[in-house]
Amino acid sequence: MDIQGLPGRLLAELGPAIASGEIPEGKVLRGEELEARFGVSRTVVREAIRILESMRMVESRRRVGITVQPKSDWDVFDPLVIRWRLAGADRPAQLRSLGSLRVAVEPAAAALAATHATADQCRALSALAVELTVTARAADLETFLRHDIAFHATVLQASGNEMFAHLGDTVGAVLTGRTEYHLMPHQPESYAIRLHREVAEAICAGDPVHAEQAMRTIVSGALEELDKQLT
Repeated sequence: MDIQGLPGRLLAELGPAIASGEIPEGKVLRGEELEARFGVSRTVVREAIRILESMRMVESRRRVGITVQPKSDWDVFDPLVIRWRLAGADRPAQLRSLGSLRVAVEPAAAALAATHATADQCRALSALAVELTVTARAADLETFLRHDIAFHATVLQASGNEMFAHLGDTVGAVLTGRTEYHLMPHQPESYAIRLHREVAEAICAGDPVHAEQAMRTIVSGALEELDKQLT
């Protein structure tokens, strides 16, 4: 979700403040106070609060105000919630949680993709595997990240499982966070690139066992590496 204009700017202030605990659970915010503090209109405040409500981070009730909800209620799969949590002290827990999710989901998605992927998806995975190899050798982390996000999103979509496919943005958020917070090597490891090629080849060859094994090695290795860097 890319929120533009004044609502986006207000959201960029409130979201991270709630995610970090700076605005704590149970805190009641008043619309008129937000209008005065941030110099925005009632309409802008309502739009920003509406988005936060959709993420279940706040609840707005007449005569009560805008109440910050417990973290357990938040839509933790929302890419913006992930981004805000990664920006604060909650970063290690968020990264470990997302890493564990990837270990649970992506190998199964790769196995399913080996039996469900379309010809177009196979071509896309093969092309992305080549691009990953090229950008890794050039140490172009920005372009590498775009291709890596597209690769994993394509695997999830190719699984044929709409629940898995819906996690593409979530996986993209964690991959982006690892790069933005310098938790990736300056040059991607050659073995990781090789494994991405193996995933693509196995899916295109209709080999679910090898596809699952290669993807499991990728995501398990990423989680292990993350644990080393966060301890």
